[in-house]
Amino acid sequence: MGMEGCKVMEEEVLVKKITGLAAAIGELPSLSPSPEVNALFTELVVSCIPPSTVDVDLLGPEAQDMRARLIRLCADAEGHLEAHYSDLLATHDNPLDHLTVFPYFNNYIKLSQLEHGLLAKHIPGPPPSRVAFLGSGPLPLSSLVLAARHLPDASFDNYDISGSANERARRLVRADADAGARMAFVTADVADVTEELAGYDVVFLAALVGMAAEEKAALVAHLGRHMAPGATLVVRSAHGARGFLYPVVDPEEIRRGGFEVLTVHHPQDEVINSVIIARKEPAAPALAADADTPVNNGGLNAQCAVAVSRPCLGCTCEMEARAHQKMTEMAMEEMEA
Repeated sequence: MGMEGCKVMEEEVLVKKITGLAAAIGELPSLSPSPEVNALFTELVVSCIPPSTVDVDLLGPEAQDMRARLIRLCADAEGHLEAHYSDLLATHDNPLDHLTVFPYFNNYIKLSQLEHGLLAKHIPGPPPSRVAFLGSGPLPLSSLVLAARHLPDASFDNYDISGSANERARRLVRADADAGARMAFVTADVADVTEELAGYDVVFLAALVGMAAEEKAALVAHLGRHMAPGATLVVRSAHGARGFLYPVVDPEEIRRGGFEVLTVHHPQDEVINSVIIARKEPAAPALAADADTPVNNGGLNAQCAVAVSRPCLGCTCEMEARAHQKMTEMAMEEMEA
């Protein structure tokens, strides 16, 4: 058997294994954290982490349906996991002093460092003053760690469609004067957020906001219509077999949405999400009234969204992540044990 035949066989074995795990997860009576739930998701993530040649976009119809169901199951499990730890943290006088109880604390540090480093490399300039995180959830660790370690002067607006998720998130910052002043939590469908988007320097789009490809494309186009020219969009995606855990975002869809794609980064370590950095393209200049009238562009908004390296101020801790990321990190720890 040639190399191509071996590759095809390996991909078939992988898809078969993931199909079986998806079926077992779908039969669980609950996706709340438990030994059985944790074991199945750990096995799933261990299967998806290693580099793979599989292209989830080329799967057959049955496998595509299985993958779509699996991503939604993982999203539900994520919601239960984040709510559980958010409730646990809320029992402390100052929840932010106890974020280390979350078992994947260090992995969120790595994720924020990755995204912040990519921003600093591809969009040098002054740090942003206003940041939006779309899909922050009940345990907004990405915003918290970015605010504490990398962007100490920025304000963060965290959007989630769930009012209960936002209420849980608010409890986490209630006793911290700095975080309470800089963190806002807004209950809204991102598709209904319009004028506010023009006020942000950087917008982070969580991986599970818009899980189907057409949903994600429509959402990116919406952001392209309403974000300010020069503002930065950070999109979390997936690559290879990791596309069974997270939606894969096509960079061409981001370009069609009105953005210049600056970089696409596929991690090979325990950080499972790919990261896409894009910049909203300048508005087209207005046409002159006649051939003799010069066009006055009025000066495009020059405040590009950026993030540059800043001193760490001590870490507080979302991943861009969520149950898939959490289960990934747990799996990596078990693999290294």
